[in-house]
Amino acid sequence: MNSSEAIFRRLETELPLAGQSWNGLAGQRLEAAVLVALTCESVPQVILGRRAMHLPLHPGEVAFPGGKREPEDTTPWLTALREAQEEVGIGPRLVYALGELSPLVTRSGFEVHPCVARVPAGLALAADPAEFDSVFLSPLQVFADRELFRLEAMSDGRQMRMVPHYQLGQDNIWGVTAAVLAQLANLVFDAGLDLRGYQTLKA
Repeated sequence: MNSSEAIFRRLETELPLAGQSWNGLAGQRLEAAVLVALTCESVPQVILGRRAMHLPLHPGEVAFPGGKREPEDTTPWLTALREAQEEVGIGPRLVYALGELSPLVTRSGFEVHPCVARVPAGLALAADPAEFDSVFLSPLQVFADRELFRLEAMSDGRQMRMVPHYQLGQDNIWGVTAAVLAQLANLVFDAGLDLRGYQTLKA
């Protein structure tokens, strides 16, 4: 699938767009949401950032814009949009919602809701130094490359599970971020990346 419009159409068709409320697991886990923003151009790119080194959780890791739910956030989308504006300067009016992937759980115990959207190409992105050391774009199709993808057995302190990784140059993208990228690659490009053993939550 090469056409960007075909990519967005497939995502919008196959991903649910809940958006009305959280999934009812509130109180059992800390909740968070990320904005999986894809640029609207001939080769869609995904917006990623390198988390600031001073952060207590996941310092220096590549991640999507996003963060934890605030009390006033009634839906994952409100969390994802607020955080994306604060962290990388994407205004909510520039975001067109395509759908949601199933929530995932980080090793730090957050239930993360990935909100997939398209945004205009050529945005003037600006990383908030309190959250990200930098922000960058990578072509979505890169994450369909099996040579860059691997599953690695890792422990979260309680159990072992197979955790997805991408090696992009000096960047090791792993965990929830890698799982989301692999799910998108499987959906859009039929990449056939193996995510067995990596847990997803059912909404």
